[in-house]
Amino acid sequence: MASLWSSLEKDVFNPQKKRLLETIRVWKTGKKKKMSILCVVVDAFRPMQPFLVKVKVDRGEQYKVAYKWPLAELKLVDGKTLSQASLDFDLQFDKVYKWTTSSFDEKKTFIRCLWKLNHRFLASSITFVNVPSCAAEGRQRSQEDRKDTAEMESQEELSVYQEMTPKEAADVLKLMEEYEPLVNNSVAFAEQLSNDLQVLDEANLRAIISSEKQVTQLMGSIDEALVEVDRMQETLQIYDELLGSVKQQMDHIHRENSLLHHVISNKTRLMDEILFLTTHLDLGKEHCDALSQADLSSPSRVKACIAAAEALSACMNILIQPGYRKLQAVAEQLIMFETLKQNFENSFIGHITNIFELQGNAQVPALGQPIDKLSAPSHSLHHEELVPYTPLMAWLKSTNPVLFCDLPKIYAQNLSRLYDREIKAFFEHAKTFLLGRRKGSLQESAEKPMGSRQRCRWSLPGSQEGLQDTPDKGNVVRMLEQVLRELQPLCTAEQQFIEEFFQLSRDAADLQVLEASASKEAESTASPEDPPCAKPRSQLEEPTTHLLNEIFSCLEPELRGFVDVCNKVHPFGCLQVLVALNDSIFEMWGSSSALPSSFLNTVLGNMLLLAKSSFNKYIGSLCKEIEEAKVPSKMKGGILPAVIHFEEFVNFSEEVFRTARRRGELDKAHLRLASSVFSSINSLSSANLKVNTDMVMMENFYHIHCFLCQKKIHCLEAKKIEAKQRYSEHMEKYVIKYLGQPLEKLNHFFEGVKARVAQGVKEEEVSFQLAYSKQELRKVIEKYPGKEVKRALENLYRKIHKYLSPEENLLPVAWHAMEQEFIRQYQEFEDLIQRCYTGSGIAMEFTMEDLLSYFNSITLSNM
Repeated sequence: MASLWSSLEKDVFNPQKKRLLETIRVWKTGKKKKMSILCVVVDAFRPMQPFLVKVKVDRGEQYKVAYKWPLAELKLVDGKTLSQASLDFDLQFDKVYKWTTSSFDEKKTFIRCLWKLNHRFLASSITFVNVPSCAAEGRQRSQEDRKDTAEMESQEELSVYQEMTPKEAADVLKLMEEYEPLVNNSVAFAEQLSNDLQVLDEANLRAIISSEKQVTQLMGSIDEALVEVDRMQETLQIYDELLGSVKQQMDHIHRENSLLHHVISNKTRLMDEILFLTTHLDLGKEHCDALSQADLSSPSRVKACIAAAEALSACMNILIQPGYRKLQAVAEQLIMFETLKQNFENSFIGHITNIFELQGNAQVPALGQPIDKLSAPSHSLHHEELVPYTPLMAWLKSTNPVLFCDLPKIYAQNLSRLYDREIKAFFEHAKTFLLGRRKGSLQESAEKPMGSRQRCRWSLPGSQEGLQDTPDKGNVVRMLEQVLRELQPLCTAEQQFIEEFFQLSRDAADLQVLEASASKEAESTASPEDPPCAKPRSQLEEPTTHLLNEIFSCLEPELRGFVDVCNKVHPFGCLQVLVALNDSIFEMWGSSSALPSSFLNTVLGNMLLLAKSSFNKYIGSLCKEIEEAKVPSKMKGGILPAVIHFEEFVNFSEEVFRTARRRGELDKAHLRLASSVFSSINSLSSANLKVNTDMVMMENFYHIHCFLCQKKIHCLEAKKIEAKQRYSEHMEKYVIKYLGQPLEKLNHFFEGVKARVAQGVKEEEVSFQLAYSKQELRKVIEKYPGKEVKRALENLYRKIHKYLSPEENLLPVAWHAMEQEFIRQYQEFEDLIQRCYTGSGIAMEFTMEDLLSYFNSITLSNM
């Protein structure tokens, strides 16, 4: 215990300036594994305050404070000792802590320490129950408290170490020097000190006895002071009684002043409230007249109505207490405000509705009138007419949102009629500019049978057939771009106007009724034949989009019809339409004047999806025609029509896409068409042609390779490599097939020799085979003298020259390949003769030099 006590004091409490009074080892009842130490400590300085500290021991035998409670928070100590001794006890702070100790004596000592601290520092505020020893100790509490106090004070004195001053240290040294002979003999030294102390005590007693007279005088002075104090107390009591009556009078005056202050405060507040009501609930006569007459015929009167409406809103929006509404004057004023508001709302709605109807019934110039250039209608005058009413629209939206929600719908219904007529006339003009004809010829062009359009699909745009009744190839792009440029300011201006006029971009929740109605109408008018991009979206859109969809209800169908016309007037019209739409959308996105959520962007996005779909269908039909095209059996070689048409399409598309910002669809189309062309060329292997199939395939693949090398199209690099590989393969097959014709029997003979060797016959035994004997070899060699070989090579050259197209300049390449293969074959024949007919003296009747001279002479004679 001493070791534990010293360790706790040294490691835990001395650094915290605490003094340890008692310790006990405990654990939570039912959990003996977790041992803790409860310590009772007090401050080492005044005022001293007792604490109960819970200390835990970690794995390194280090003590750590787990929790600390001020002993003033302890409410109850339950000793659990009724009839028999118990090791359990409870301490109740903010909650009850149940502990168990290993020794009943430790528990008793710990509780006794808490009992003493309770009576000394806490005025017996802690309740002790089930502690029998507390009753006996209570009777001796006063004596023990005094004893404990003395003990604690003595301990405090002992515990406080005071260092000697320099004077004290000098006196001690002087004393030691004086009695230096006696220091070695401690007994003698102690006796000497005791004698000196007795002498000092006697001197002190004599001094006290001699000062008895002074003490008597001091006591007399104290008695006189006490008499004077009693006299002063009597005087102060008299003064206090006199001041008591004065205090009552002052309290009465204070109460009266307080009541007077409340009266003045109430009058001031009443006047402030009356001024507030009369100031803020007062509408000027000129404003009342303006709202009553509701004259909106001139700009000045419109401004007067705007000012009156704002003043009325300011009066009606004043927050007043519910009790004020019961006042007759306030109630009458509020009723007047409501009447003026309702009357002006009805008048304003009627006036603005009449303007909407007049604008919707405006006339549109007829199509038969002469026009110099294509231009979209402008509604700036209509917008300028409605802009002065914007503050009144904002006022109506804030005062009566229900009535306001109907106005955008009325505006859309009336203006949609005007826009329908204008947009239809605009697209009729655009079609006239595009075709250079009137409506009758336009309908006639639209009613052409599909078969005729398919027949002219592969006509070259620059050929006579394509130019007979087709506009300039750049006219489609220019006209479509002009149409989109004219539509952009029209749609953007209308979108900006309705957002500002109807405050649609501020609060979308106010137009839920309009959104619901617009969604129902869009679902009822949607056609099941429309493409997916043109159908109304199922999700709820912003009010601006719903309103613009109703205003420009015919814009998307008319634009779709115009795109169809552009697709029909040119063989590659869908390609031009795709480029024009792509560029227009990119230009609109980059334009600072275009709104970020422009309605026209949505329409053009739908058109772009439609254009991509049409372009993909067109490419799909072209691929199908190429793959299903049948080559005539009388074809004598040359470039296939599919290859020529592929070249025409690539040339035209590259020219159109030269300035395009994206070409993803074109790259896909190029790959699809190239694959179809390759498939069409490969299908020649099964065709019954009068010419060599490998030659035709070699020539077409060579043509495609040269064309792709010239164009340098990145997406077709793989096809260019494939074309080179394919034409090389077919050239090799072509050379090998035709190479056997000049030396046909000799070629067959050595093919048989190689077959025997491959079957396992030894090379030196081949000459003993009857069909491949030396005599048979001499007979075959005699049939091919030098002149015969040269004549056969000349016939082969003329045959190749006859069937190869001169435009491709492929004859020198094929003839050089023939020469190389022939030389290789000659060397192979010589090698077989040396290996299989050794020592026979058999040799070819022409040498390598003769063979080279034959090829050179044939080449020079045909240059």
